[in-house]
Amino acid sequence: MAVAAGGYRLGPEFGRMLLWTSRDGLAAQAGHDLTIEVTRWSGRLAVADDGRSAELAVVIDLRSLVVLTGSGGVKPLTDRDRREILATAGKVLLTDRYPEARLEASSFEPDTSGTDEAQWRGVVTGTLTIRDRSGPVRLDVMGGGGDRYRATATVVQSDYGIKPYTAFLGALRVRDAVDIEVELDLSGPQTPPPKRS
Repeated sequence: MAVAAGGYRLGPEFGRMLLWTSRDGLAAQAGHDLTIEVTRWSGRLAVADDGRSAELAVVIDLRSLVVLTGSGGVKPLTDRDRREILATAGKVLLTDRYPEARLEASSFEPDTSGTDEAQWRGVVTGTLTIRDRSGPVRLDVMGGGGDRYRATATVVQSDYGIKPYTAFLGALRVRDAVDIEVELDLSGPQTPPPKRS
């Protein structure tokens, strides 16, 4: 089922944005695979009458990260560990200078190869800007019926000039690739569909 034509506001009140990091290196067992939530983000999706997106723009507040869970590791993740992880993330991402990441879509293509009408699929491509660098990004979108949608992407930190966290002289490191999942509830358009020129 395709998204109904109209304009939609996006943000935590209409969905959830999660990041997953994982460990690598000889001392990987000492670290944790993390699930992190972005608690402040906003955006706008506009879908034209023909069912194709006319606009998608999202702003992500990188200072609003919250560590939800940490799996693996020699010992369970503590509140102190969570605070230290977020302080380190702020340094790695330079959030004092670049507090926001931005996504702007350039194309929105439905996948017509499937036969299951209850599960709508599509691909959104665009540009992601983190710190002072921009690069291409692809989101795979799937609707599971109703007005709920799930978008997934993988972002490679080094593509944006970010050096992934390391410890123990590099024996423990965070994988360069970070997985992202966004869940959206688009229960109904909030404004009329945009005019196509």
